[in-house]
Amino acid sequence: MTATGTWDQDTFAAAVGEAVLAPSIHNSQPWRFRRTVHGIEVHVDQDRVLPVCDPDGRAARVSCGAAATNLALALAVAGGPAACTAGPGVVRLVPAEARSATPLERRLHRQIPLRRTNRAPFVQAHVDPGVLATLAEAVAGEGGWLDFALDEPKLAVLASLTRQADARLAADPRYVAELRAWSRSADLAVEGVGRPAAGAAPHSDELMPRRDFGGPELAVTHDPTRSPAVAVFGVHGDHAADEVRAGMVLQHLLLLAADLGLAAAMYSQPIEVPAVREQLRRAVHRLYDPQLVLRFGYAPAIGATNRRPVADVIEVDPALTAGRAG
Repeated sequence: MTATGTWDQDTFAAAVGEAVLAPSIHNSQPWRFRRTVHGIEVHVDQDRVLPVCDPDGRAARVSCGAAATNLALALAVAGGPAACTAGPGVVRLVPAEARSATPLERRLHRQIPLRRTNRAPFVQAHVDPGVLATLAEAVAGEGGWLDFALDEPKLAVLASLTRQADARLAADPRYVAELRAWSRSADLAVEGVGRPAAGAAPHSDELMPRRDFGGPELAVTHDPTRSPAVAVFGVHGDHAADEVRAGMVLQHLLLLAADLGLAAAMYSQPIEVPAVREQLRRAVHRLYDPQLVLRFGYAPAIGATNRRPVADVIEVDPALTAGRAG
């Protein structure tokens, strides 16, 4: 912390290095981190909002919220905890009362570099209902909801809606072109989804359709789990600030799942097609729009997606420089 009570540049840069490990649609990394005289702001980078897949910027706002959760955990473990406020397209972090990081914060923080978005088939292994209840309770405690499909009819509805949305998107040449533009064949690409993280090419026998990021084709993709843990996630509200808050809750959920040994796959296709999103909302009997369909289970480890250099995503308020000059 500096003499004014905010984080110094080294602490800021180190925390941003962990914040950028949050997930984002197509690994587009649509965020900017600004150090100010009051604290830190996480903003949506409008130049990196996907025009076809995310025309209203909803997914970008969710991603920025997820990055803010990583940022807050990194600051807490570094000894400078933050209080976070979500707004439309921005999260503001200001220094909170000094304290030691909690055991849960330390556990979640350890998972930041280990968490992966699973784009591979799941293996046949039952997830204990108590573990799923732990995830749902954690989300509720953060102001969200996580509704699991606990019987075959509900699971069939979620799977069908996901397939419908995926088919509609795949029929749009602009969507296909955008997806290809973010599929990376070069392992050193700092954005998009590279081959190590792409998983196998999607197969028609799968329960939930995955996006095709150019992974290798297999003769068959097994999806044998008889009771897959599929859930719909959301928060109580669907304005722009609620979408940012949803990202903050989502990242807490994903890190907790990783801490519990679970792999997590995310399906945003039903959210990206408005008509299907409305059907999904009605199917789970919720007042507000869902934010994501998720699947939890066990899967082989896959490679990580790369990230842009920290220097490319940070900026410093000129007032800080002016203060030093004075």
